[in-house]
Formats: sequence, C-alpha cells, structure tokens
Amino acid sequence: MSILTIKTYGESCLRKKNEDIKEVTPEVIKLVNDMIETMYANKGIGLAATQVGVNKNLLVVDVGDVSGKHELVVLINPELLSKEGAETLEEGCLSCPKISVKVKRAKKTVVQAINQKGEKVIREDTGFLSRAIQHEMDHLKGKLIVDFAGFFAKIKIKRKMKRYRDKVK
Repeated sequence: MSILTIKTYGESCLRKKNEDIKEVTPEVIKLVNDMIETMYANKGIGLAATQVGVNKNLLVVDVGDVSGKHELVVLINPELLSKEGAETLEEGCLSCPKISVKVKRAKKTVVQAINQKGEKVIREDTGFLSRAIQHEMDHLKGKLIVDFAGFFAKIKIKRKMKRYRDKVK
C-alpha cells in the first residue's frame, strides 16, 4: 500500500465527473487500499477517488464513533436511492485544507453500490455517516464544499487556498 497525493481545490481533476468501475480487479483493490491508507494518514474520515486524481466512482469512509470503533465503508459506483430530512452543519474537506463551509444535507440516505468484494450492497445510513457518504458522493460528481458557499465566501476561500498552495510549494 502507498499514500497517494491528495489533490486540492483549483486542480481540474476535482471537477471531472467520474466513470463507473466495470469490474473489481486487483488494480481496483489496490486503489481501495491506497485510498484507505491515504485517508487515515491525513486524519480524514472520507476520500473519493477524484481526490487522488483517479476519475472513477469509488469512495471510502470511516467516521468512527465515540467508543473508538471504526466502520470502514467502501462504495464502488454508489447511487443515491432515497433521502429524508435535512440538516445544515459545517464541513471540512481534505481537498480544501483549513476551509469549512455550512452545507445542508439529508439526515438519512439509502445508497446502492458495490463493495470491494464485488457484491451489491444497499446501505441505509443516518447522521454523520450519511453526511460523510453524501460529501464523498458529491466529489464523484465534481462538486466541492466551496460550491455551497456564498459569493463573497467563495472569494475568500479562493484567496485562502492560493496562499495555502503557495506555502506548500
């Protein structure tokens, strides 16, 4: 396994819509494992393939819980079947370091996907896990948290991200 480079706001690969994965191959499993390692190494709770420059419909999420238990979720070709309720909370993103934006999301979702074993799964999630999955699914459509910000907030975010990129170069 290896830690991949996370793409940041402004890089064109983050805006591309992704392609479905036709088959769970050893290459796909390697990508899943590399994404998991990358997510944990960066202290993230979710990562979409787009964020590591791979335009495939694949995401990993692990929000953990208060007891310290982890539930790693791997979704290939996820599709939102239904959603209920709404809640607005601050969100951050590994691709937008040091940025947070208030985002309105469904409280409950039902998602259909394929897991890393190639099996069809249907997940019903609520709360923070549902929010994290929705966030990562947005990445698969080329959408970022900054898209939820108002006009003036976006200007500030662009400046902040430019300073961040200049600093890490």
